[in-house]
Amino acid sequence: MAIYNFGSINIDHFYRVPHFPAPGETLAAENYVVGLGGKGANQSAAAAKAGATTYHIGGIGPESDWIVTRLAEWGVKTRHIARIEMATGHAIINVDKTGENTIVLFAGANRAMPFSLIESALAEAMAGDTLLLQNETAHQAEAARLARTLGLHVTYSAAPFDVSAVRAILPHITLLALNAVEADQLCRALNTTLDSLDVPEILVTRGAEGAEWRDRTGQRAFANAHKVTAVDTTGAGDTFLGYFAAGRDMGLTPAAALTRAGAAASLKVTRPGTADAIPRAAEVDSFLAQ
Repeated sequence: MAIYNFGSINIDHFYRVPHFPAPGETLAAENYVVGLGGKGANQSAAAAKAGATTYHIGGIGPESDWIVTRLAEWGVKTRHIARIEMATGHAIINVDKTGENTIVLFAGANRAMPFSLIESALAEAMAGDTLLLQNETAHQAEAARLARTLGLHVTYSAAPFDVSAVRAILPHITLLALNAVEADQLCRALNTTLDSLDVPEILVTRGAEGAEWRDRTGQRAFANAHKVTAVDTTGAGDTFLGYFAAGRDMGLTPAAALTRAGAAASLKVTRPGTADAIPRAAEVDSFLAQ
């Protein structure tokens, strides 16, 4: 099987700061690093490093070929990444002393990709493959609808949270992934509960409280969080979902996939950076063995 990830690609600009700046405050950064990120690229990196056959569908602007090279080095199939005459998406990320972050995004090429790019990529997919989607691109609902007609599983990360985007895509997905805040926002916006949502599977990550998976038949699985010292939490959720999707694609049970994903996310937060900091499968196996 394989994972097709129609997702964002961002150039991440990291600024290590003593605290988050207050309105009107000019703050000197203690360090500055450029890395590869974007929810889509992060999830593709995680899925590929976990061992799944992973195709990324996305767009970059001029002078960003290094991104394709980096993804390929991690095992991501990159032939469906288009070069677009628009700046590559980027993020300004402030990270404080506790590892928490604030992020400002510019979508750039991520919102300029034609739907034909998705159509040509999914024409290669087989029934039973997985399509990953997030809210940092255009055409999510259309891509999900097409994937379902082709017999693919559709995993949707409802982030950055946008209730109108969630409403549009819900009828076409097989797994809805949210963090605890997003789950609360969605339930309040739709005046419902998670158990009442008409979605085959739901995955909720709860940070230090672990994660849970449930399906519409009432089955549930849980994973506890590992106690680690966080250096940078950026991309932890993407690492979790990429590893979880890879685990399911490779035949793991929901419980086993949760355990593996939780270990990968725990390792990731002990390192600065986003996609570059996502651990490989051997590192996750070693961590679990300990």
